[in-house]
Amino acid sequence: MESRFQEYKRELTDNLEREVVAFLNTREGGEILIGINDDGSIQGLADTDKDQLTLKDRLKNNIQPSIMGLFEIIHEEVESKHIIRLVLAGGLEKPYYLKKYGMTEKGCFLRIGSACEPMPKDMIETLFGKRVRNTIGKMDSPRRDLSFEQLKIYYNSKNLNLNEAFLKNLELLTPENAPNYAAYLLADENGVSVQIAKYADKTRVDLIENRDFGRCSLVKAFKNIMERMSIENTVFTKIGVPDREERPLLNKIALREAVVNAIVHNDYSYGSTPKFEFFSDRLEITSAGGLPFGLEPEDFFLGHSAPRNKEIMRVFRDLELVEHLGSGIPRILDIYGKEAFRISDNFMRVIFPYAPSLQSRDERGEDVTQSVTQSTPQSSDPVELLLEHLKQGEQSSGELRVKLHLTHRTNFRKNYLTPALEQGLIEMTLPDKPNSRLQKYRITDKGQNWKHG
Repeated sequence: MESRFQEYKRELTDNLEREVVAFLNTREGGEILIGINDDGSIQGLADTDKDQLTLKDRLKNNIQPSIMGLFEIIHEEVESKHIIRLVLAGGLEKPYYLKKYGMTEKGCFLRIGSACEPMPKDMIETLFGKRVRNTIGKMDSPRRDLSFEQLKIYYNSKNLNLNEAFLKNLELLTPENAPNYAAYLLADENGVSVQIAKYADKTRVDLIENRDFGRCSLVKAFKNIMERMSIENTVFTKIGVPDREERPLLNKIALREAVVNAIVHNDYSYGSTPKFEFFSDRLEITSAGGLPFGLEPEDFFLGHSAPRNKEIMRVFRDLELVEHLGSGIPRILDIYGKEAFRISDNFMRVIFPYAPSLQSRDERGEDVTQSVTQSTPQSSDPVELLLEHLKQGEQSSGELRVKLHLTHRTNFRKNYLTPALEQGLIEMTLPDKPNSRLQKYRITDKGQNWKHG
């Protein structure tokens, strides 16, 4: 059924832009499914290619401020019929409005339940007063002599050509027609540092390496960082009979999403840049700015999107470096859980603990391959396996899942965590806040002496 986050349209209607504006003016955004009847049955569209082009043109020209980078048009096939899914992020430059009517009650709308309603005048004035003006799209570039050869090469590799008007088309100009700060970040040369640091142990005391992968187009910086991440993300191998087992330090999918999020959503307006730090037991990725304006932690963890830098987001999506809007955080949560995130008003940090090695070293320092059962408890009982790891000290659910080689939280809770809690074998460190991101678990006296069977 239709809801606060979802609207059905049988076809491209004249009032579609009103629904789009209403979703843009929410914190969380939403989606419009075109080709579906009000009762949820599939109607289908006769010419989705034509409809997609028409839809993009209408959204580009009929709504202000510009929403390029805040929407995604996806063609899907359901029940052998073709539909369009229009995904919309909550914008930062509220209120959004119909260009035809301006910032008035006829032009501004908001989502109330599953309905689109005119926005009251006092709300329009309040939102306009809170509008985020210090965005990189409105900030002047520190330099005017910018070149974009790297960006053109990346676009050409996707069979996309940048013509002479690409700065305007990609919204890399200020309202005064000068290069904006987004253009500066995407230029061949800039003064923006993006560093990877490596430390000898779990602290920041002994820095053994610090390299700058920035001062170039953010696209090139991202690719360089991912190459370095691949080197650091060592794959441990166990040669067995008849199977060969491999396991990287970090989950590759979650790692890529975290790097993309740090670069695309970092708050560059105050000169802060993303930071990537390797410790002996973990990777920390820190970006500036905390959550975007108006987005609550609950919305964030549900996958709702509010791109802070829509210009950067658009370019990364054009180059297929970013998938669907709001898809990155759920991928990280599925592997590492909420406990991987540290969020404040001024920064966001993602912490990934390393997976345990499949190898150890003998007294001569030579690698000795050992089986998984030699590096983990011998039991096959889930609860006993959990208890053996907790005998090493308090740990979060994410840390435990990594050590147990479990990727799905539902399986971990059902077969490991919940049975141990119900039997009183383990306990929460924060029992009054069971869903806290700081929650950890420790073994009880009963658990210390518990034996399976």
